[in-house]
Amino acid sequence: MQATAAAIIESVSGRAVPVRGNDIDTDRIIPARYLRTVTFDGIGEHAFEDDRRGLAAKGQVHTFDKPEYQGGKILFVNKNFGCGSSREHAPQSLMRWGIEAVVGESFAEIFFGNCVSLGIPCVTVDEATINRLLDSAESDPTANWTLDVKGHELKGPVTVKVDMPEGPRSQFLSGQWNPMSELLSHLSEVEQVADNLPYVSGKW
Repeated sequence: MQATAAAIIESVSGRAVPVRGNDIDTDRIIPARYLRTVTFDGIGEHAFEDDRRGLAAKGQVHTFDKPEYQGGKILFVNKNFGCGSSREHAPQSLMRWGIEAVVGESFAEIFFGNCVSLGIPCVTVDEATINRLLDSAESDPTANWTLDVKGHELKGPVTVKVDMPEGPRSQFLSGQWNPMSELLSHLSEVEQVADNLPYVSGKW
């Protein structure tokens, strides 16, 4: 198998998609019934499905169903986003819906790690700042935003400083965020180690 280098991610640009609410867990991001899929194909259309259906039953519309937010790339969220079970399906569904970066007050640790391995930068701001960003994205859905990973900044109608741990940030900037690419790039070394393991090589 040939190694494929992961792309360097210095910035993400596009329209913002605001989703309000603290403690939005992975079961709300992608309902458990979609965990039975063998691949992630088509999972994007089911992101927030139960929330979307619940609002529709009340005559309301979820952000992910509003025409003005279709094609948005940067998700704005509140506190402890992605908490709950450690399912990779959650960031997979967001990515396949079209999300390429997330800005929030805080993230669940495993959700954050899953996003890193998919090439989705997650950056944090304080409570007052995320509320300003949510307000701005709701008042002008057409506005363009740029998350500058390299410069620690989100630029748009509101320009703010953002935070990300230095480890993941350096992975995005060096193109080393994809663990599979990293593994395949050292495939000969992996094979050498495997050849010296009797339970792998059969050389008992």
